[in-house]
Amino acid sequence: MVLQGNCFSWLPKLILLLVLYFGNKTEGRYENIPAVIVFGDSSVDAGNNNFIDTIAKGNFLPYGRDFEGGNPTGRFSNGRLSTDFISDALGIKPSIPAYLDPNYSIEEFATGVTFASASTGYDSLTAQVFNVIPLSKQLEFFKEYKKKLEIYAGIATAQTIIQEALYVISIGSNDFIVNYYIFPERSKQFTVEEYENFLQSISENFILEIYNLGARKIFLVGLPPIGCFPIVRTVLNLKFGRACREDLNEISRNFNRKTRSLVNKLTGEVKGLKLVFDDPYGLILSVVKHPHLYGIDIVAEGCCGTGVLEIGFLCPKSNERSCPDANKYAFWDSVHPTEKLYRIFADHALNTSLGELF
Repeated sequence: MVLQGNCFSWLPKLILLLVLYFGNKTEGRYENIPAVIVFGDSSVDAGNNNFIDTIAKGNFLPYGRDFEGGNPTGRFSNGRLSTDFISDALGIKPSIPAYLDPNYSIEEFATGVTFASASTGYDSLTAQVFNVIPLSKQLEFFKEYKKKLEIYAGIATAQTIIQEALYVISIGSNDFIVNYYIFPERSKQFTVEEYENFLQSISENFILEIYNLGARKIFLVGLPPIGCFPIVRTVLNLKFGRACREDLNEISRNFNRKTRSLVNKLTGEVKGLKLVFDDPYGLILSVVKHPHLYGIDIVAEGCCGTGVLEIGFLCPKSNERSCPDANKYAFWDSVHPTEKLYRIFADHALNTSLGELF
């Protein structure tokens, strides 16, 4: 008997159906999650910016030097991101690919995909600063993804994936650091409190948009202590000896309080919505204040170059000027965490806020 070349084309779909039916068996800790679907900024961008016309890219060494194979994927870190570790812990796959990466197909995206774009924000004006993908466009990508998934897996299976997937939203820091303080267009229009409320309304609308498209399990990440980023200490707080800038940290705290209130409101109003909020502020501030408790030595500067100003294209395209051991650092460049800090956050989330979804 001669077998046709595509006679096993149904095999990936069968495997996907079996995974959905039997579920993953990661120590019995988690409910069956078929996929992790991600929206946001550089904290969760696995390389979408590689494929658009922007200078906000991390697709060169030393970025990715500790990723599998030493590959600079476009992740703004030395290795994996928190969403990669979460996907791995759920027994899905060790890393989540970027939607615009042509090396991946709907077969890989069916179990996890990120639409995130480095340097973007809730505010569409934030995305315009570096010509990156706004949140509204990420929503359009998700709609396109749904259609592709229905063609690939069938409408019924696609619906199951969409409804049972874990959705991660991690965004907001750039709105304040870039769009309110460094390029202060919005500060001419809004007080800080007004801008916080403006961003909260965008967040609420986005959550409802993806809910209406089928999302049910949503993990919303708040703001870290942005006043403790090395670039903020260096550029915006020189007169105080590069200490954390407390007024910016206060913005993070206020924004997170408002986000928690939004989450409580929506979970009380929207039928079937499982929306949980993770406030990373306390954990990351603890790392900054007590680094040795986490096996970290340096928190005021990043590993890349001098570690005080370098970010993206400013990070030297060589490993020679970067620190030898990124695990000793909380930050990889002047803004983004090291793989170690991303892992610390992921482990904490899996054992606290994410546990409310499983």
